[in-house]
Amino acid sequence: MSLSVDLGLARGAFRLDVTFTAPPGLTALFGRSGSGKSTVIACMAGLARPDRGRLTLGDETLLDTGRGLHVPAHRRRIGTVFQEARLMPHLSVRQNLRYGRWFSRARRDADGLEPEAVIALLGIGHLLDRRPTGLSGGEGQRVAIGRALLSRPRLLLMDEPLAALDAERKAEILPLIERLRDAAGIPIVYVSHAVTEVARLANTIVVLEGGRVAAAGPAEGILRRGELGDFHAAEAGALLDMVVEGQCSASNLTRLSGRAGRLLVPHLTLAAGTGVRVHVPARDVLLSLADPVGLSARNRLRGQVLALHALAEGTMLVEVDCYGAVLSARLTRTSVAELGLAAGTPVFAIVKSVAFDPAGMGRAAHAVEI
Repeated sequence: MSLSVDLGLARGAFRLDVTFTAPPGLTALFGRSGSGKSTVIACMAGLARPDRGRLTLGDETLLDTGRGLHVPAHRRRIGTVFQEARLMPHLSVRQNLRYGRWFSRARRDADGLEPEAVIALLGIGHLLDRRPTGLSGGEGQRVAIGRALLSRPRLLLMDEPLAALDAERKAEILPLIERLRDAAGIPIVYVSHAVTEVARLANTIVVLEGGRVAAAGPAEGILRRGELGDFHAAEAGALLDMVVEGQCSASNLTRLSGRAGRLLVPHLTLAAGTGVRVHVPARDVLLSLADPVGLSARNRLRGQVLALHALAEGTMLVEVDCYGAVLSARLTRTSVAELGLAAGTPVFAIVKSVAFDPAGMGRAAHAVEI
């Protein structure tokens, strides 16, 4: 189910003027604090009224200020998860979940996950008789997500749901959001200013700056071209979908394969055939005109220059096509000139490190030297 958003709002010195479409999957609203991300979420949820706007979900219009249409929040069938769990403290986990189910009582003919499926998906069966005060931050967020899902939403909004959690609790929730993205069957709009979260979760990225859309498109392209804004330019890099091909027991390495070729990474406790999303930072890719020898870096991928983009501070982003998978390398303009790089130049990409996000590992991504 696709989503179309067109919102305008003025509050004091702040101006919001945002238009984007979100295809099925997880769309990340990305930007620094104050860029308008949470305001967009509030307008979509019906918790704030824009001065001008139109919001459509599938074939239904939920907001059209030009026609005086403003479907109230409780009738939009939109589930919202905030930074804090916002559970009712006087109710047990079971009762909080039942509240979400009760909220959907008028939608019994609507599609949605059954309580048993939600409880299993989020792994909260052992928490049902507890009160919110006895839950950890990660457990509370899992229950909040469950309550939102049991309201039978057609759209799930997540407003920085990991911001209040420590690294260990974030590592609990990230795999659950991946499962929601892949199994729940509803679009998700996810607010974040953390590149690692966006690289792991997003199918689509909408970058906000000063209340406006600075860039929007498939996550792979936005990250590869470094369109996350100047303050995140150093985190530009390619996303590669790969699978575990096998283990090299003698060297304690895992072999990954994908369209670009093979990568060797430190041992992963994953079975052959497991899907892995790999983030290759542009700053950790070197380019050579010949197949290099005598290097400690184990991974060399053959390709050709696809495009070059000028960046700030005398650097350039060089896109390299490796059999249909595109890597990025951040080089100085001097290096580009000395190598004579241009579109079509054959090169070898030497990959120094990656951040990997294997499905089901149950922990946050981390970079590994290879």
